Amino acid sequence: MLTADLAMSWRRGRVTGPRYLKADDPNYLQTADGLIDIVRRHRGSRRAELDESLQEYVGTGTDYKILRGLIKLILDRCVFQTAGSLDPVEIRRALFLRARLHHPVTQSESARQEALGEAAAELSVTPEELIAGLYGDLPENQRLIDFEELDAGELLDRYNLAQAQALLYRSVEMHLQVEPQEAHFNRQLFEAIKAYRLIHTIRGNASSGYEIRLGGPVSIFHRSQKYGVQMAVFLPALLACEGWSMRAEIDLKSGESAFFELDSRQTRLRSYFLTETMDASPVADKLLAKWASLESEWTLEQCREVIDLGESAFVPDFTFARSDGRRAYLEILGFWTPRYLDERLKEFERGGFKDFILAVSNDLRGSRDAPARLPANVVTFKTSLDAASIESVLERL
Repeated sequence: MLTADLAMSWRRGRVTGPRYLKADDPNYLQTADGLIDIVRRHRGSRRAELDESLQEYVGTGTDYKILRGLIKLILDRCVFQTAGSLDPVEIRRALFLRARLHHPVTQSESARQEALGEAAAELSVTPEELIAGLYGDLPENQRLIDFEELDAGELLDRYNLAQAQALLYRSVEMHLQVEPQEAHFNRQLFEAIKAYRLIHTIRGNASSGYEIRLGGPVSIFHRSQKYGVQMAVFLPALLACEGWSMRAEIDLKSGESAFFELDSRQTRLRSYFLTETMDASPVADKLLAKWASLESEWTLEQCREVIDLGESAFVPDFTFARSDGRRAYLEILGFWTPRYLDERLKEFERGGFKDFILAVSNDLRGSRDAPARLPANVVTFKTSLDAASIESVLERL
């Protein structure tokens, strides 16, 4: 993705949007191809050499910001690694200890050579190899070992997507309208929202469609930067879904706000999204593993239901079931605030639904203030959920 300083947007009244490039523009295609070729030709080279070649290509043209954005996206696909078989930290340790014995090496060339020779012998390398690897771990000295190549058209598409993502760094709130459609399409969207741990409220039902409200990073001051990235990386997952329209309120530097709108029928932005790219949930995986060894009378399985609560909807992560027919549901919340949690609990109360557990992470609380009191349906955790504690809550429900 792009950093905030490389983001470009436009505004007309209360409407805003990213500044896109024409993905079929011959000049931009040529530029993108030239940048890709420079990186391709620098495989095995030091990063400083690659940066210098890219800077020469950029020059002082009027498209400087666009070119820096394209370069950022290309470099995100590069892998740099410290060259040489020896750890630079070990080289510095050996050389500085020898230099101490021959102090002052800065004033005597013979003392310097002796220190180099002794350190090189200790590490079984030549003095030249020692010097070459001394600061090999600095970013500018690391070498390009891999580049996930793409063509010029794909780079321009990714640039446009990244500009749209960057606009969401300053999102106050996002509203999604989801039209009535097959259940698996709804579940795909809900799972994407949950995978990126976004604060959300879902209203409506499968027959009439859903209205989804996502809290934006600007409204969660304590976690704005980290949450802003989550909001941005959610966009490609949204673009891969069907039957939606989006209206995001964007906070402007002037202190005002404007609205960025998209829908699933747009054709400018391409997603490049795969379901495997969504963050795996280690909390969920650990709970499944622990539950298997618990020998509980409750079985645990991943939930594929969307439960209608009347005015809102509940999308659990897990279903608990017993042989006597009793069932309960668990949702592992992502980012949350005490106010958001209170609103969720009221939704269950209004819907008359009691067979649920909400698990909230202390690390993802988007507020400095902790809730004063939590009901029995809510469990807190830091890194993992305790299976025995969950079973105890189930028995009390």
